[in-house]
Amino acid sequence: MSQNIIGAWLMGGRYIELKTVQTLDELEVAKPCIDMQDEGYNCEWSKELKIKQSFNEYLNAWIAIHILHHKFGFKGNIDTIFNMSVGYNLEGILQDNVQWFFEKMNNCESELKAKISEIEDIYPEIKNIDIPSQISDNITLSTMHGCPADEIESIASYLLSKKKLHTYVKLNPTLLGPEMLRNILNKTSNFKTNVPDIAFEHDLKYPDALNIISALQSVAKKENLQFGLKLTNTLESANNKDVFGSDVDMMYMSGSSLHPLSINMANKLNKDLKGEIPFSFSAGADAFNVSDVLACSFKTVTVSSDLLKPGGYMRLNQYFEEIQKSLDKTNAKDIQNLITTAAKNENLDSARAINLENYAKEVLE
Repeated sequence: MSQNIIGAWLMGGRYIELKTVQTLDELEVAKPCIDMQDEGYNCEWSKELKIKQSFNEYLNAWIAIHILHHKFGFKGNIDTIFNMSVGYNLEGILQDNVQWFFEKMNNCESELKAKISEIEDIYPEIKNIDIPSQISDNITLSTMHGCPADEIESIASYLLSKKKLHTYVKLNPTLLGPEMLRNILNKTSNFKTNVPDIAFEHDLKYPDALNIISALQSVAKKENLQFGLKLTNTLESANNKDVFGSDVDMMYMSGSSLHPLSINMANKLNKDLKGEIPFSFSAGADAFNVSDVLACSFKTVTVSSDLLKPGGYMRLNQYFEEIQKSLDKTNAKDIQNLITTAAKNENLDSARAINLENYAKEVLE
């Protein structure tokens, strides 16, 4: 995985959400496990490395990025965030192998020194590079589809209060409810995907989500940490393809089809939460909508499905080209200025709400 992280960084990626780790790290993964066309579908599991192997890959990438930053003559620090991702229940997170992962991501001094010693012969200047032994102090919680509300709250509370990690909780599109979700997905967007009733029945309900968010907001404030929401996870749907095995009942939708769902969910949550909670976005972002997404004041935007298409990480170059075009078109000097200019409102919170409301309507047209 390290080469993928390095490739993303070289193409401009600076917020790297690392692949989710879990205590069950010796699973048999169905092949193929991903089908990427316009929208994407995947099976339940896709991670094949054990936790210690994953950590080793993350550390390799962490070191290599610092070396490249130095080699290129860039000033200051690398301005890059490695965002941990962990799942899928509290019992698993409390297991020794996941606890080991937390410890090493927080302080890998011994492993870092050992690798630096190995690299000195081929890049002596590494001794002059300040490479932090803390790889990450932030995390995104990814829970299983159907995870109970109290379990989600318990895990996130643990990450905040016990592990002292800035924490984002990834929510499922089913929070919109069956009527609104199916109306957007099947009628407005004309996708034929069948989202069965069970997907809504066993997923988190909107009122419970608001209660959890309020509770976790209080915990984060007490711990002086940032708490936010990641919008959104994949969408559980019935497997009607011949790509996956016949024993695979459910597949999980990602990419462009999620975009209008997640934008409208963000708009709904932003209103009900009075704009007090930061959002991260991960649902069908691409070069042609990333400026609109950024204008909605999402703290971070992550991309996966689009980068699985031809061109891979090279596609990120077009993202930055389109962002620059949007800045030039509006005479905005930076993203914050783009937000206020797009909304014609100098108050950043008000501008965020205006842009999100307008864009939520636009993606349904």
